[in-house]
Amino acid sequence: SGKLYRVIPSIVISVLVISLLESLLVLPAHLAALRDPKERGLYAALHRQQQRVSRGLERFVVRRYAPVLRRALRRRYLSLAIGVCMLLVAGGWVGGGRIGFRFMPEIDGSLAIASIELPYGSAVDDTDRVRRQVMAAARRVLEAHHEPDIALGVFSQIGTPLRGDPGTANRSISGGHLANVQVFMVPAGERELSSAEFLQRWRREVGRVAGVETMRFSVALGPSPGAPLDVELQHARMDVLEQASAELAEALTTYPGVWDINDGFARGKPQLDLKMTEKAAVLGLSAGDVARQVRAAFYGTEALRQQVGRNEVKVVVRLPAAERRYVHDFETLLLRTPTGGEVPLREIATIVPGRSWPVINRAQGERFVEVTADVRSGEANPGTILASLEATVLPELMERYPGLHYEFGGSQREQGKAMGSLMRSAQLALVGIFALLAIPFRSYSQPVIVMAAIPFGLVGAIAGHVLMGFELSMISVMGMVALSGVVVNDSLVLVDAANHYRREGRPVFEAIHAAGVRRFRPILLTSLTTFLGLTPMITETSAQAQFLIPMAVSLGFGVLFATLIILLLVPAYYLILHDVLHLLGRDEAVVESAGAAGDEPASTTPAPAQ
Repeated sequence: SGKLYRVIPSIVISVLVISLLESLLVLPAHLAALRDPKERGLYAALHRQQQRVSRGLERFVVRRYAPVLRRALRRRYLSLAIGVCMLLVAGGWVGGGRIGFRFMPEIDGSLAIASIELPYGSAVDDTDRVRRQVMAAARRVLEAHHEPDIALGVFSQIGTPLRGDPGTANRSISGGHLANVQVFMVPAGERELSSAEFLQRWRREVGRVAGVETMRFSVALGPSPGAPLDVELQHARMDVLEQASAELAEALTTYPGVWDINDGFARGKPQLDLKMTEKAAVLGLSAGDVARQVRAAFYGTEALRQQVGRNEVKVVVRLPAAERRYVHDFETLLLRTPTGGEVPLREIATIVPGRSWPVINRAQGERFVEVTADVRSGEANPGTILASLEATVLPELMERYPGLHYEFGGSQREQGKAMGSLMRSAQLALVGIFALLAIPFRSYSQPVIVMAAIPFGLVGAIAGHVLMGFELSMISVMGMVALSGVVVNDSLVLVDAANHYRREGRPVFEAIHAAGVRRFRPILLTSLTTFLGLTPMITETSAQAQFLIPMAVSLGFGVLFATLIILLLVPAYYLILHDVLHLLGRDEAVVESAGAAGDEPASTTPAPAQ
């Protein structure tokens, strides 16, 4: 996912570099060439309108914002407590599962797929019967919704699973027992029936089909990271894995919103398993001796090779077909002992019916199976379900079956890798931001005040997802990481203005109050323009934009919410820092001056040099 979105930061960085050069080299020339606003015409009319808006904003700053800011500064420790409470509420909202988390956002794709698997060795006619039944169910759903035209076509195949389908991962790769049905639909913007709703109706219409081992419904849109629920069970014995996976699959059925549960076992063809008895050892027959004689009798052994023209023909000797047709023929097969005698197979071995394993997966020298399931969006949270399994079901299985191990796979594994990489990058970014702020401020404490807006930007990003009805995803987290570099801009401007007023000799209370009043306009306009610039992407409905919307929501709402924090809480935190410095004897006491600056219009306060 990181490589997929690498182009976005590359473009943003390029745009920021060009805009920086433009602001330093081109913009001053444009400002110097501004026309006299006293001239008549359209320019003068626009200037008068701009002055009206400016005066209205100044009145709001003086009459509304300045008194509120003064109260926030007086009760700065209450402001600190309010900020901490907001962080706790946001953290609890996410940690408590009130908002879901998916590795990738759920997109309304245009290709619906039903992957079908019958028992290994099933006849192709049986597979074809199920395939036709599933295709007919899809057509009935489309006709019942009065939208038969939304299907561009229905394609099906037998014998090969779909590539990248998590439902058939680590399973038998091909065979007449496999089939899939694909419904190609028009783009999401051209139909009322969503792909998720279509899948639910399709699944209900198909119902339970006799003879089907697994059937999985999914929507294909890009490479699949794996099933939302994927637990890998590891053990040295296959019988233990079979029992444990069946119990885990049964436990998953108790969770609402979980469907397409697959215990991970592909049952192979019927076979007869042999277990040697003590009589075999007495007669001098080993398991290898028995296996070689059984193979020679039923499969055959090469007797000679004969040249026929240009071809070499192998001559294989085995029992006649009439003597290897029934299980009784197998049980009464005469085996030769080392002493030259003969003994029936059933007298030296216990014969048990069983099934072969078409696929045996190994990891770190141990066999493993994957128990997978899908999660219905809006009804269940994969992270919450996995946490519940890890707390209750999985420990019980490990206690019941000694030597059993587990780990999460599928999208959870990819999510862990991506999240780990992203968090390491975020830490490096935060260290870089801190260093860039500490150098001009010549302080290790003031960068902390500037960066205090970052956690509140994350609160805004979470609130934006709740308001817009989106689940969190890796794309949302990428937007939050980018947000950390955006929200510091406004708090940097505010703290820099306060430092400027301090250098002029103003008391710290008056300096931060005047900085808040003076920098209200640029902070507000910067945040509003950023949010409005992201609004078209947030409200976009095309399928191509759905991958980017969570990132835009994180950035837009994070910046918008952080603006309130910067204008009220960052000044309070600035004073708290100086309270601490005063206790350490490194600064003067914070005292509110009578008639602190900022109660007058913002335009009368001297602008700090930038």
